[in-house]
Amino acid sequence: MQLNRLRAAILAALVTAVLVPPPANAAPALRKVAEVDLPGPPGQRFDYMRIDDAGRRLFVTHLGAGQIYVVSLSDLSVAGTVAGTPRVEDVAHVPELNRLYSSNWGDNTIGVVDLATLTVVERIPTANKPDGIEYAAAAGKVYVSNELARVVSVIDVRSNQTVKTIRFPSETGMPRYDAVAGKVYVNLQDVDMIAVIDVHTDAVEAEIALPGCNGNHGMAFDVAKRRAFAACAGNNVLVVVDLDRRQVIGRFNIGRGSDFVDFDAALGRIYVPCSDGTLAIIQQEDADHYRALDPLAVSPGVHTVAVDPTTHRVYVAEQIAGGRAVARLVVYEPVTP
Repeated sequence: MQLNRLRAAILAALVTAVLVPPPANAAPALRKVAEVDLPGPPGQRFDYMRIDDAGRRLFVTHLGAGQIYVVSLSDLSVAGTVAGTPRVEDVAHVPELNRLYSSNWGDNTIGVVDLATLTVVERIPTANKPDGIEYAAAAGKVYVSNELARVVSVIDVRSNQTVKTIRFPSETGMPRYDAVAGKVYVNLQDVDMIAVIDVHTDAVEAEIALPGCNGNHGMAFDVAKRRAFAACAGNNVLVVVDLDRRQVIGRFNIGRGSDFVDFDAALGRIYVPCSDGTLAIIQQEDADHYRALDPLAVSPGVHTVAVDPTTHRVYVAEQIAGGRAVARLVVYEPVTP
């Protein structure tokens, strides 16, 4: 661990991206347009959210309530609730099967959800604390970061069997699928690295060191420009990673308590919600030029975000607002020049 920290400090000097200062008196990047009450008990922690763009749906995981909400993006109505997902953290959507796969920390299972009936039809045992979950469509497999077990479980969605367990010398954070390269990238948050997994062989082919980062957990991709954006909760930094050269090229200070990251490819905006009550917003000018916009004030405890690639709306889930317990979805629209 000490050697890794020393290496990171030395490599920090290699950052090459140009970090552009924000313009003076910049307008707010987002404006609130709606609030939607969700069915679950107020004051209970939410975890991740995922958007089904083709189906115009938002899946919201309510960890504290042990259920998932399906929200219509056309009218912001709650189309249904999936129960029986104890301490659910994340979901992966498998559109060709019309299913969700949920990572259930409460009983260390992966729930298979039939979206036609919104019921759990199967439970797949997995290792300790299933957290992030990602579907690699080209391989027909779901990748689960079992954080405390320090493994990634690989599940074949045709058989619902775990076909491989990949072990690491670190707790595992959010996995992300790169369809261009055919890789899954997984945060190794104890050693400040990203593991690169080939989805066809499930072999770990490389590890990317993250100098200047401590405790990388959340991550988003710009697949077209070959960039990753990893949130480092240990030192409140976002790093920009060149996926082809496999090195950090930039970093930004963000708020405390980061967890999830999302990216609007069309607008070039990176969003990082932080539980200290800030939403960090980084504007991408091109692959190597970025600038921090003014962070948005959100409710304390907010740590998940979802970006609609069609409308560019930004969704966050609140459990506390104005000192009061709530269960609420807040919707923002981007403000652009």
